[in-house]
Amino acid sequence: MLLLGASGAGKSTLIAALAGVLGDDEGGEELGDLRVGGHPARQARGRVGLVLQDPDSQVILARVGDDVAFGCENLGIPRDEIWPRVREALDAVGLEVPLDYPTSQLSGGQKQRLALAGVLAMRPGLLLLDEPTANLDPAGVSEVRDAVARVLERGRSTLVVIEHRVDVWIDVVDRVIVLDSDRGIIGDGTPDEVLHRNGSELAATGVWVPGIVPPHSRRDRRRGEVMLRTDDLVIGRHKDAPLRDRFNLELRAGGALAITGPNGSGKSTLGLTIAGLLPPVAGRVLASGLAGGLGDEPIGWRSSELVSRVGSVFQDPEHQFLAGTVREELAVGPRVLKLGRLETSARIDEIAGRLRLAALLDANPFTLSGGEKRRLSVATALITRPPLLVLDEPTFGQDSRTWAELVALLAELLDSGTAVAAVSHDVAFVDAVADQTLALGEREVVK
Repeated sequence: MLLLGASGAGKSTLIAALAGVLGDDEGGEELGDLRVGGHPARQARGRVGLVLQDPDSQVILARVGDDVAFGCENLGIPRDEIWPRVREALDAVGLEVPLDYPTSQLSGGQKQRLALAGVLAMRPGLLLLDEPTANLDPAGVSEVRDAVARVLERGRSTLVVIEHRVDVWIDVVDRVIVLDSDRGIIGDGTPDEVLHRNGSELAATGVWVPGIVPPHSRRDRRRGEVMLRTDDLVIGRHKDAPLRDRFNLELRAGGALAITGPNGSGKSTLGLTIAGLLPPVAGRVLASGLAGGLGDEPIGWRSSELVSRVGSVFQDPEHQFLAGTVREELAVGPRVLKLGRLETSARIDEIAGRLRLAALLDANPFTLSGGEKRRLSVATALITRPPLLVLDEPTFGQDSRTWAELVALLAELLDSGTAVAAVSHDVAFVDAVADQTLALGEREVVK
């Protein structure tokens, strides 16, 4: 079953309930009866495998092999059976690293594969996947989908998968259910019945319907002065472990650079280095067009100096949340800039309205859906109006409406002279926004 719906419709909440991990009565309200295999969901945990939106939240142990084995060990599976399962699961999801490889050194996409491998090794009766391919490169998407399809062919599992991009799973599932936050279930049937007969109506609610592309227009690209350039840049998370070398890039006012490539190739590391948040292993990042009297290298700037010059969006939005409400989160940057109360309030209202966060201003950021968290992280970067944006997977978890609105907002910023560097596997986003693409597997800028 493919579970669809606009961002915030309750999809992740539903499968958390199916997994028996939603919480008890003290954590919220629950009406009706929910059973898995004839038993209350909380009593069926050993028969259910759940892959969450945030792969970091499912990494338990320090080594890859141990982490995949963890679920099997908790189920009491004999040791001599566990390790063949571990190797089989890692092969199935295409995570080609040694069993003793540190989980802390995996990229976000590799952690997604790791989480899925741990669940597949358990061989659950009910397999619940929440955006399992969102941060994967195209090859990884195919590998993960095919691995799940093979599990289903064995007849041992029922699948419920949440995925905004319908075309990935359409040939794997035999049922589609569409949720709406106000109306409940608004579609239930075979893929053909739900998507073809009601495609236009569903697309209007934000569902990604195959063949219906969200409206957006390509920019009239006019780039200005150089805002930032790299000089023989070598990147890496550690000085003694460089990932890539010899980047010579230019980011110009009004220009958008898309950074693409396989999982683990260094895309996020490059973004963090450009943004002044990671030191180069060698070479330099020079931002004379942003410096305004500071030194030319962003790594030497203080956080209060960065916030008005470079807006960063991390791969994991939760890593940059600091406050207890959405409103307070959006006020952090303006407060650092010492903006007045009225100006801060006006900016919050504007960006919250543009990114469909206005109804969530009093909510805790950590209680938002995955797509809402991503929009909030983008909003925190935009609200200080920096001349350079460095965005890591900015369209993660977005329905077709919020995707189109985000693309339109970035296009406006580009037209006003903002420079953008975006790490993305989203082909449609790259096509709509970028005027240059850096494919890390090829090491050159494609005009």
